[in-house]
Amino acid sequence: MMLDSLVNPTDLRLSLPPTIWLETEHFEQAQIDAQLATNEENQWQRYLNGLALSGFETWLQERLPEQRLSRGIATDETASQTICYLTVGEFKLGLITTEHLLDELVNVPSNSLEVPELAAHFYVVLEVAEEEEQVLVRGFLRYDQLSSYLSTNRQPSNGFYHLPLSLWDAEPNHLLVYCRCLEPNAIPLPVAPTEAVSSQTTTSPITTNQPDPNQPNPNPTGTNPATVNKLGQWLQGLVDEGWQALDSLLGPGMDLAISTRQMQTSVKRGKLVDLGIHLDDQSVALLVTTTREPQEKIGVLIQLHPVGGARYLPTNLNLSLLSQTDRILQEVQSRNQDNYIQLKPFRGTSGQHFSVEVSFGDVSVREEFEL
Repeated sequence: MMLDSLVNPTDLRLSLPPTIWLETEHFEQAQIDAQLATNEENQWQRYLNGLALSGFETWLQERLPEQRLSRGIATDETASQTICYLTVGEFKLGLITTEHLLDELVNVPSNSLEVPELAAHFYVVLEVAEEEEQVLVRGFLRYDQLSSYLSTNRQPSNGFYHLPLSLWDAEPNHLLVYCRCLEPNAIPLPVAPTEAVSSQTTTSPITTNQPDPNQPNPNPTGTNPATVNKLGQWLQGLVDEGWQALDSLLGPGMDLAISTRQMQTSVKRGKLVDLGIHLDDQSVALLVTTTREPQEKIGVLIQLHPVGGARYLPTNLNLSLLSQTDRILQEVQSRNQDNYIQLKPFRGTSGQHFSVEVSFGDVSVREEFEL
């Protein structure tokens, strides 16, 4: 049974991904899981894995009460940094955990596909929004689908396959159908050499050097690239031109209601946003807080504030976060008497690209950023 005919990732991704709300016991279990890391650097990823595993396990138990669920143990430390395992009946699921998908690329450890002990029938992408206490189910793929794709499209880089999010099936109900109706032997997995009974079961991906047409285009519009604000350099004291200290932009003593966990390692700057006459000459300012986070991550908080003595933002003003391929990842709109609006804080690694757009009606202003 193959549900390819039902899958149209482009259409399905127009709707929000299913959200799993995390409970206190999920955080407690994740803290225990983090202590299993062999070194301090891996503790944060282990913690995220624990949240994803606990949340998704609860989600599956509610929808597949007839199935027996058990947690697996990865035997490879490299793979276990970003993947953990869950057994559903006789199916093995590899849960790929990430903090965000700004670049819309899913990093799959190559060992998790090529080493028989680590291969899984299904690979599920879970995005953990720790501060929002949420896990988002971003998509899944069968092993045979992944292996077929990789046989003609990809080779690993630094131990990972970097696969476009659009490749993944965004409808988790398809996964539930597979778990209920499919036989595990319908998805053959690689076996260890001593256990191999047929060369037909060795399904390690075949790699080529062909360029990948699904690789995100860093300049999808084909226009001249705009100025990119490099937030990583802000933390080194090199702030891009045009961004001002908040006191000079908003006036001293302004209550910005900015909350970050490490204010002492953050840089806050703002820039006036000119939307022309559409706001009746009322100006607004885009504020960006950049924070140095553990594990060499960079945290970002984006807000939009009124300036020039105005107390409230104009209504129906939109603030959007866009991925490298111009997909809207977050969006918020001002309401009547909003003092400010903000996007959910997020973080990423150096070099990742995103855009922020402020729009009102058919007029918009965009800023490009790189972590």
